[in-house]
Amino acid sequence: MKSKKQVTREAKQVFRLCVVNDLLDENRTRQAVQYISAASYRDCPAILAQFLRLVRLDHSRHTANIESAMPLPADVHAVVEASLTRRYGPGLTTVFTHRSALLGGMRIQVGSAVYDGSVLAGLAALERSF
Repeated sequence: MKSKKQVTREAKQVFRLCVVNDLLDENRTRQAVQYISAASYRDCPAILAQFLRLVRLDHSRHTANIESAMPLPADVHAVVEASLTRRYGPGLTTVFTHRSALLGGMRIQVGSAVYDGSVLAGLAALERSF
């Protein structure tokens, strides 16, 4: 039985093999999962679980969730997408959603980075200052 560090190290190695030009290659990922699951070693479930964690982190790093209080026009979509692609590089997937609880403004989340320019966040900051 391998230690957690060894399992993590092996999952990272497999993950690195699946990355091409700083983007996760779907075919390589599928082949890696099939190879690991077919190996039927004792530690395969742990390696696959760690590998899945890395894939999810990579997916969140390459996905921008944009929430706005009102539906945004197409020209604003294009400007936001262009600026996020310039900042985070090509291969970024953008998801626009309408969330009326923001009251106004926009909230953007890419991975663990959150840019909150909404009225709701401004009111919360004002409340904390009192």
